[in-house]
Amino acid sequence: MNKIQFKLLFAFILIINMISCKAQNLPLNTAFSTIPNGAYLKDTNNELVPYVGTYKANFNGNEITLFITKQENKLEESAQKNYYMDALIVKYIVKNSTGTILQDTQNNNLYNIELYSIGTNPNKNAITFYYSGTNCSVGWGDIYLKKLNTAQISWEYRPDDIVTTADKCPPSLNTTIYLPETKDLIFTKQ
Repeated sequence: MNKIQFKLLFAFILIINMISCKAQNLPLNTAFSTIPNGAYLKDTNNELVPYVGTYKANFNGNEITLFITKQENKLEESAQKNYYMDALIVKYIVKNSTGTILQDTQNNNLYNIELYSIGTNPNKNAITFYYSGTNCSVGWGDIYLKKLNTAQISWEYRPDDIVTTADKCPPSLNTTIYLPETKDLIFTKQ
């Protein structure tokens, strides 16, 4: 075998290897402990699509508008592994009764505030979301959305940490949690 044939054979083997090494596709609800590094959790049953849209609700005098979109191949990074998943991304605007915007993650794209799906429960027609909290992670926790019908979803927000201290977070930052801390709040599709 001459040098040119060897290089061609090597290039062929390399291309075949790259094609066969694509990420392993797994269902959305694969247990974290069984997800291999680099895998892709795919929405093969279209469980996320019914939630996509714009929804509104009122709570304690504030109007909350949710903008729910689907993102494919969202990178999920942890200390144990990195993988990709299809996820619902929630951006929102909270306005008070006079129309003043209290918090806007849709247009400001606040880099430190994330709200995205981390799992589905098709039997209960529900999706679990991770919320990173507001400044200094105040209010981080879980949000649960349940599809009631084609036009309504039920909201439940369970914050894990709702306070901070001056040594953990500069007092100049707004640590108010504007999302409704409640259960069974109905949002209606617009």
